[in-house]
Amino acid sequence: MRQIGQSIDINLELTNSRGVKVKLEKILNQEINIVYFYPKDGTPGCTLEACEFRDANSEINALGAQIIGISKDNDKSHNQFTDKYKLNFELYSDSDNLVQNDFGVWLEKSMFGKSYMGTQRSTFILNKSGKVLHVWDKVNPLGHSQDVLNIIKKLKSNE
Repeated sequence: MRQIGQSIDINLELTNSRGVKVKLEKILNQEINIVYFYPKDGTPGCTLEACEFRDANSEINALGAQIIGISKDNDKSHNQFTDKYKLNFELYSDSDNLVQNDFGVWLEKSMFGKSYMGTQRSTFILNKSGKVLHVWDKVNPLGHSQDVLNIIKKLKSNE
């Protein structure tokens, strides 16, 4: 998993909600970018996390930051999820797992004794050039947006 001080590959591409491939260097267009990885649209934990970020988004934007959600789900699934929960930030698809692999969040997981590959719920704060400023791994969605907001405020006060 990427750690504080490391940089991600900003030349990797994600698919936006309109089905268009976009390089990370174009997506990371704020001084502070909250990139969160989640397993699946519409599941209870993912919905809780997305709705908390939705509710905190105006305060996050006021601090000059943006939220970027990433999962394997396709743009159609993302659009349905966004519409149903009135999400106010962009969700991106990483169907080939290239970005998740670069961040180190595509991992072997286990449930009911069976192993499978999946997304570890994780959040990263990145600067514009893709340098990691903060990391949360194995995120508990309840209250996570407030934790992120507190770190952004701390980062902004250190500028």
